[in-house]
Amino acid sequence: MVEQLLQERCGRQLSACVRMNTRLAGAEFELNCGKRQNSRRSNTDQRGERGGRRVRGMFDREDIDLDLDLKYHLQTCTCSCNHMGFGNYMDYYQTGYPDVHQTGRPSTSGNVRRGEGLCNGQVHNSRVEYESPESSVTSDRDRQRTVYEIQVRPCAGIVLVIIGVVVLFIWIAFPSSSDVPGSFSYRQEETLEVVRRILKEVPLIDGHNDLPWNIRKFVHNKLMLFNFSADLTTVEPWSKSNWSQTDLPRLKKGMIGAQFWSAYVPCGRQHLDGVQTTMEQIDVIRRLAETYSGDLQLVTSVKGIREAHKARKIASLIGIEGGHSLGNSLAVLRTFHSLGARYLTLTHTCDTLWAGCCSGLDSPENEHQGLSPFGLLVLRELNRLGMMVDLSHTSVKTMEDALNHTLAPVIFSHSCAYALCTSLRNVPDHVLKLVASNDGIVMVSFYSYFISCNSTSTMEQVIAHINHIKNVAGEDHVGLGAGYDGINHTTRGLEDVSRYPQLLTSLMANHSWTENQIKKLAGNNLLRVFSRVEKVRDEWKEDGMKPVEDVLVPLNKEPLLPNCTDGYSNLT
Repeated sequence: MVEQLLQERCGRQLSACVRMNTRLAGAEFELNCGKRQNSRRSNTDQRGERGGRRVRGMFDREDIDLDLDLKYHLQTCTCSCNHMGFGNYMDYYQTGYPDVHQTGRPSTSGNVRRGEGLCNGQVHNSRVEYESPESSVTSDRDRQRTVYEIQVRPCAGIVLVIIGVVVLFIWIAFPSSSDVPGSFSYRQEETLEVVRRILKEVPLIDGHNDLPWNIRKFVHNKLMLFNFSADLTTVEPWSKSNWSQTDLPRLKKGMIGAQFWSAYVPCGRQHLDGVQTTMEQIDVIRRLAETYSGDLQLVTSVKGIREAHKARKIASLIGIEGGHSLGNSLAVLRTFHSLGARYLTLTHTCDTLWAGCCSGLDSPENEHQGLSPFGLLVLRELNRLGMMVDLSHTSVKTMEDALNHTLAPVIFSHSCAYALCTSLRNVPDHVLKLVASNDGIVMVSFYSYFISCNSTSTMEQVIAHINHIKNVAGEDHVGLGAGYDGINHTTRGLEDVSRYPQLLTSLMANHSWTENQIKKLAGNNLLRVFSRVEKVRDEWKEDGMKPVEDVLVPLNKEPLLPNCTDGYSNLT
């Protein structure tokens, strides 16, 4: 009776199917195919749980466990009957019973959907979806949405993970680390090697270093008490001072090719023993170079710089910082030149009787004092001697006067751009343009108060000054003049003389500077200016230009009283 009923319901005379359905009937399931068929159709979109043992919504008695061969029959039998409400092959996914090998074939419609490709090019091999004629009413859009939800969403998650990994790699490999010591990326390390090669070809020339004054201050110019070859960060009193950033090990690490050492004298020595003190500072520079002749070489010319660099020594040059050191005497200026001085800063933080300074502080009080007639004679004598005119520390009017009268290029040995920091020690844009017309150079200081107008600054801010001068005056008119050992607030990332390569590396890696531009900034621009100064000297010598005779200038701008030693006219 049961077999006859099953044959009528199933519509097929397959003995295997009949036997299976008989067992299913024996499992006390209803023989209501119509009810089960409607239930199956209404739950077509609610297919069986992946990896589960039953199709959700298909069974009324969910606690029934089927034997393995019954499960196999339900999934492989090709008849269209409902198998006592348990459904047929069209109601099951291959993944529903992973422990049973699938041998089923697609429906007569031939529509078979396999797992679409994954993001990495792989394909799901564990899932095959079969479509029955009844399910063909489901639109292609619905089928695509089903596949998308199952496969594309996991794929999108993988994509997000990959993107996150890539972003993390970029963040690690290319940090904003231009002002953080020791935090270079792989790309920057490669660029650093390029910079080191460049600095072997072109000398890195710094325009201003105040080490000689620290030698006077700490050991009273007694070089026997000073070990320049030592790491001074471990030697007192140097290690305790915020004004100390220079020693031989760090100079070598910084690959300095040439250094202008400052023969500095405080303004308080003006009209007192300023000339004598300046002579003593020139002396200590010369003795320092002689004492450490294996690493330093005293030079006075472009040729000397190149020769020292070729010999892998640091070319040592002398600069006089402040016209007050002259004692208002051109004879003293010539004497300084004969001792090796190759630039004169026209003023320091005080006016002379012939030139106005920027006051050192941000006060416009003396901004309108420029060069007096005697100041113009000083300028002329500097051109004749082949000494560079240094306009750092001077008033804007002095800058303008010098640029309008000099016949040789000028330098700013340690200044920055006024447009970025409104310290009167910095150079306004209109003066930068005059420097370009003069073929001169502005050598950028690393002193925080000139960089950020504050006690702290970053390498990026230094680079901003360099780029500003490059943009306004041109790449031929910018150089480096840190001012180490004369500053107590250094730039973060440029704490001492060892850090020049990192600055140049950042310019190349992060600011698109070319090798040729780096060579100009490092030293070629200063060499060009110095060469032009020497050329003017040589041309004047060929023309028979004579020295300017001494002219006394009255102290405090008051007439000098005649005496046995005063037989010269006064000129102010």
